[in-house]
This record gives sequence, structure tokens and C-alpha cells, in this order.
Amino acid sequence: MKPIIFIAAVALLAATPARAQALVDPSKVAPEYREAAEKRRAEQIRQRECGLKADLEKVLPRDRTAYLNHCLDTLAAKQ
Repeated sequence: MKPIIFIAAVALLAATPARAQALVDPSKVAPEYREAAEKRRAEQIRQRECGLKADLEKVLPRDRTAYLNHCLDTLAAKQ
């Protein structure tokens, strides 16, 4: 039983934490892809804003997707 616990502990310590996707930097992209990178960055910023709103309003995980979709639709309608 001890070897199993030891192996499990080593596996947990060796696992690296997942990182969020970094914001796209349009200045570091080839000129022909810059417009797409700017659009992607704008979308990422909108997603982060909605995520922060969900965190502040303490939306339950089961309701988070619906909340984020509604928030993104609302932001898209404003533009």
C-alpha cells in the first residue's frame, strides 16, 4: 500500500499546472496575419471581461457557459 501512495504523491508533485492561453500580440505576428491577430485579441479580451463578470457575480459552474454565451452575445450586439 505504501508504494501506491508514494507513486501517487510523486505523480501529483510532478504534474505541471495548466496555464491560460496568453493574449495574442499582433506586433509579433507576420504582417499578413496581423488583422486576424487583432481580431483574436479583441475576442480574447471580451471573453476575459465576461469571465471576470461571472467571477464577480459568483456564477455557479453549471450556469457559467450559459452566462458567458449571453454576455458575449450582449457585447456583440452593442458593437
